[in-house]
Formats: sequence, C-alpha cells, structure tokens
Amino acid sequence: MSWEFLDLQTPLGLTLGQIVSLILITVIAVVLERFVTRHLRRFGKRAHLAPNVSNSLVLTFRILILISAALVVVRVGGLTTEWFVAFSALGGAAVGFASQQTIGNFIAGLYLLAARPFKVGDYVRIGAVEGIVQEVTINYTKILTIGNNIAALTNLQVLHRDITNYAYEDERNLRLYCYTFEINFDHSVSAERIAQIFGEVFERYEHLFPKKPSYMLVRSGGFERVYMVYLYVENPKDVFVYRPQIAEDVFKRWDMERAKPRQ
Repeated sequence: MSWEFLDLQTPLGLTLGQIVSLILITVIAVVLERFVTRHLRRFGKRAHLAPNVSNSLVLTFRILILISAALVVVRVGGLTTEWFVAFSALGGAAVGFASQQTIGNFIAGLYLLAARPFKVGDYVRIGAVEGIVQEVTINYTKILTIGNNIAALTNLQVLHRDITNYAYEDERNLRLYCYTFEINFDHSVSAERIAQIFGEVFERYEHLFPKKPSYMLVRSGGFERVYMVYLYVENPKDVFVYRPQIAEDVFKRWDMERAKPRQ
C-alpha cells in the first residue's frame, strides 16, 4: 500500500501527513488529559485532600500535558525543538529568581502532599510556629496559632524546618493529640509538694479529656526543676483553651505553697 498521498501539500502549507499527525496528537492529548484528571480527582478523594489542593494538582498536570503536546506539534509542524527551547529560555530569563522560588515551592508542595507529614486539622509545630493546620496548597501551608492568627509558610520553609505532629492513635485506635509543654519551678517547693500540686490540678480537669493529663521531670539543675506536661485531646482546639488554664492553676498552687511559712 502506497503512503505517498500523505506527502501531498495542502492550502494550509502543511502536508496531509502533518495534518493527520496534528489531529492524532490533539486526540491523544485530550484523552490523556481526561484520564489523568479523572484519576487525580479520585486520588484526591481517597487521600482526603482539600478541594483547592486537588484542583491545583489537576491544573498542574494539564499544563504539563499541554506543554508536551505543544513540543510535539512544533516538531511536526516543521519547526525545530531548538527554536522552541530558545524561546522558552528567553521567557525563563525574564521570570528570573521568582520562578525558581515558585518551582521550588511547587516541588515542595508535591512532596508534602505525597509524604503527608500532617493533614488539615492536625496540631503541629513547624520550626517556631505551632498551631492547627488550616490549609495545605501547592505553594503554602497555613497554620492557625494560639493567638487566633493565620501564619502562612511557604512549602520550602516547611521542608527546611523541624516538623512535630502531635497526632497519634491510642491503644483503642482512637486518634488523639498528645500536646506537651514545659513548666519550670525553682527549688523553694519540694518535689513531693510539686507532685501533689500536679495531681490536684489534673484531677480537676480529668473529666474534660479522653485521657488524664500527666507529667514527668525532664531535667533538674542547681536553680530549677523542669517538668514536661502531657495533655491528651481529641479536638486540637482544646489545646488553645486548656493549656493556659492548667499552667495558670499549677502556678497559683505553687505560689500558695511558696507563701507558706517554712518549718
């Protein structure tokens, strides 16, 4: 069978074979885009991704498919890929440093979505910022802090900082948050009395938590003792409410003990 007819020139300045190739490229690109979009949306539902994150992933892969199709179209149309690369390099030079940051954030965002060190609703500490994760996008992670402010961290910043996720599952497979904070005392009150103070305060709050608060002596020096307090909550917002209350009650009892005359 002769394929010479594909070399026939058309009024568009392209051969019949080139037109057929362009049609095939367009059909393949559309089918691939729909296939990828459908599977990415399913992945977003299974991974419980926020709608904006799922949409960002879909948009990103649509752009990648479009760029790939454009490269093939340019090649089939008779232009060399060197021309396309040169044009792309010129545009890239105009964008400059900002593009590097954007691409870095994009890659970091993909990594966070894949590794999932935390999810929306978790109580986390990222570097010096701690609070409840409100949103995770391709570019930013937003944290609600105890001061009721939103801290927006670029995903590059997130990857370059230490991440602590306070979520865990207890022996009943119940998802809890074990939040820890330190309380310091000098040596004016004995360790026995401090233990009683913790016990009295924790007993008053025990009914509010799925698990009774606890404490542990983590270090002791010549001037102070440092205790780690453990709070177990189901709703991470309870950390905002009860951490300051418990700390205040402990220090009030400690002040009362210090004010007592020594025997």
